[in-house]
Amino acid sequence: MPFVSPIVPVVPMRAEAAHRSEMISQFLFGEVAEILEKTQDFFKVRLLFDDYIGWCQSNQLQQITETFVQKGSVLLNGDLLGTVMINGSSMHIPFGLPLYFFEQGKALIGNYQMEFDGKNWNPQDANFNEETIKWLTDQYLNTAYLWGGRTLFGIDCSGFTQQIYRFLNIHLPRDAYQQAVFGEIVGFLQEAICGDLAFFDNAEGKITHVGIMLDSETIIHASGKVRIDDIDNFGIINRDTGERTHQLRIIKRYK
Repeated sequence: MPFVSPIVPVVPMRAEAAHRSEMISQFLFGEVAEILEKTQDFFKVRLLFDDYIGWCQSNQLQQITETFVQKGSVLLNGDLLGTVMINGSSMHIPFGLPLYFFEQGKALIGNYQMEFDGKNWNPQDANFNEETIKWLTDQYLNTAYLWGGRTLFGIDCSGFTQQIYRFLNIHLPRDAYQQAVFGEIVGFLQEAICGDLAFFDNAEGKITHVGIMLDSETIIHASGKVRIDDIDNFGIINRDTGERTHQLRIIKRYK
């Protein structure tokens, strides 16, 4: 099957092949996906990064060869808002988007000549420590919650954890319940350290939310917006309202 990559910063991935269909995730500039099905206006694709499947508008994508796919870089955009020149005009890309196709600041995707001279972030050189994690998560503070979102322009809870861990060279699945499968269990909240993931369930016991522990009493997560709240053995307590918002299920450590 052929492969595709976006020619815009962010492509909505929808549940069905229709503009009105729910956005379930996003296909980011610099990522690659395999085409599974086609309609007149949409491709059903599977992202190579996290195996997520959804429908994307075909005219926002460029088909590429398998040989081209295998030549990618691990670098990410290190600017909060980077600029890619695409056929001579500027396109803004948010923090953390892959610079997969770029070599010495230049890339060619189909007929699209691209240039990037901003900051690079190399996940392979990143330190998984408190200083780095707090700096990264601070960049996302007050980003609006967006179901299916994966960027500074809008993000959901598992998109937030996935992207932060991507900066640290750890690839997590897309959804919270999938992320909870991996890692080692932290037996007690008091043993939690910065970078651990805390998972929360609903009344039926299904994991529906995830956040990043900053210490054993504090969590940063996407709920309404990316925010810092208190946490105890029962769950999250909203710092603004004092309301208990999420029921703690489990804490996992990935490093």
